Amino acid sequence: MKVYVMSVFVDDQDKALRFYTEVLGFVQKTEIPMGEHRWLTVVAAEDPDGVEVSLEPSDHPAVGPFREALTADGIPWTSFAVDDVPAAVARLQAAGVKFTQEPLQMGQVTTAVFDDTCGNLIQLASHN
Repeated sequence: MKVYVMSVFVDDQDKALRFYTEVLGFVQKTEIPMGEHRWLTVVAAEDPDGVEVSLEPSDHPAVGPFREALTADGIPWTSFAVDDVPAAVARLQAAGVKFTQEPLQMGQVTTAVFDDTCGNLIQLASHN
């Protein structure tokens, strides 16, 4: 068993697709119309057959309060691996991304947390 798709709830699929592709560097993998929304996924550019990130509409009534509580407590929705957290943070800050946690080294792991502009905090992590 392995992870095939993981979901990130987003408040606007078009805005999320632009941010996740143009800013973060993912590439679009799937787009299937599903009524007013669509099944929309992105993948890492260097791993096109890897885990897909589904940019899920956040319309369900439980999603808003849950995401607001996570954000208020500074808890990231999910974590993305990078080779070098400080370098990734510098690149993303230059692109206008706002970080709620600057790079923090904790033993063999370095993390940082940013706002994805779509209602989520996302953690970057690397093993040192």
